[in-house]
Amino acid sequence: MNILITGPLGHIGSELIRNISKIHNLKKVYLIDNARSNNINVLFNLSRIKNKFIFIHDDLNDQKILNNIKDKIDIVVHLASITNAEASFKIKKLLRENNFGIFKNVYNFCVKKKAKLIHLSSTSVYGTQSKLVDEECTSLKPQSPYAKVKLLEEKFLQKNRNKIKFITLRLGTIAGISVGMRFHTAVNKFCYNTILKKDVPIWNNAIDQYRPYLSLNDAINVMIFIINKKIFNNQIYNILTGNYTVRQILNIIKKNCYKIRIKKTKSPILNQNSYKVSSKKFERFNFSFRRDLSSDIKNTLNLLKYLY
Repeated sequence: MNILITGPLGHIGSELIRNISKIHNLKKVYLIDNARSNNINVLFNLSRIKNKFIFIHDDLNDQKILNNIKDKIDIVVHLASITNAEASFKIKKLLRENNFGIFKNVYNFCVKKKAKLIHLSSTSVYGTQSKLVDEECTSLKPQSPYAKVKLLEEKFLQKNRNKIKFITLRLGTIAGISVGMRFHTAVNKFCYNTILKKDVPIWNNAIDQYRPYLSLNDAINVMIFIINKKIFNNQIYNILTGNYTVRQILNIIKKNCYKIRIKKTKSPILNQNSYKVSSKKFERFNFSFRRDLSSDIKNTLNLLKYLY
C-alpha cells in the first residue's frame, strides 16, 4: 500500500510520520510540503523507519505537482492548509484561495488515482451552540474564515460523494507535542505564554466557556485506526479527547506549579459562546479516546521549563 501525506512538516503530520510504521502493509510514503514553516528538521532520521519515504518540496497550489506522482496511491491523508483560525480574519481571501484551492487539487488527484481520502475538518464549524451537538446537527455556525472554508470543503465532498471514498474528521483544538508543533492554538499558546511570563489572552468572561480539545496522541491513533480498519464510508465524525473550559485548562497548567497572568482581549476567534461536542459516533468503532489532556500539557510545559 502506498500513502500520500500532504503537509507532513506540520504539528499533526510530523507526528504521523513518526508513527507511520504502525500502519499495516505499507510500502511507500509520499510527503509533499512547501516547507514554508521551515520545519525541515521533521525529516531528520526518517531513514531509521523501514518504509520508503519520498519527499517532494513544492506547493500544492500547482496541480502539476500531484500529476508527477506516477505510482499508484491508495490513501491520501490531507493535512496541508493554513490552520491559524485567529489569524484567518486578516487573510480571508488568501486563506480561501489557498486552503480550498489545495483541497480541490487533492480531491481531483484522489478521483484520478481512485485513492481514498482522510479529510480533516474542524469542530469549529459548529460555532455557538446551546446544547451538546453531534454530527446530526444541521445548524452550523462557523465563526472564523478558517472554519467557513472547512465547512465549504465538507459540503463539496458530500456533493461529490459518489466519485470518491473518504472520511471527514472534525477535529477539536489540538494539544500535545511534536517536532513540527506551533504555538498559535489555545493550549499550546497558554503554555508558551505562561513559561515566558506573558499574558494569557482570554475573551472577557469566556473563562468558563466550553470548547472541544483533542490530544495529538488521540488524533494520530484515530488516523492510523481508520487506515488499518479501512473506514472510508463517506461520513463525518467528531474527533475529540474532551470538552474543557478555559478555566479547566488553566488549572491543569497551575497544577504543574506555574503562575498564570490572565489578560482580557477582544480577539474575534475568542468571542464565541460555549459549545460541547459529542464523539460517540466514532466511538462505536470501539475506539477509546484518552479523555485527559493533563499529560499533553505537562509534556509541553516540560519542554520549555528551563525558560521559566
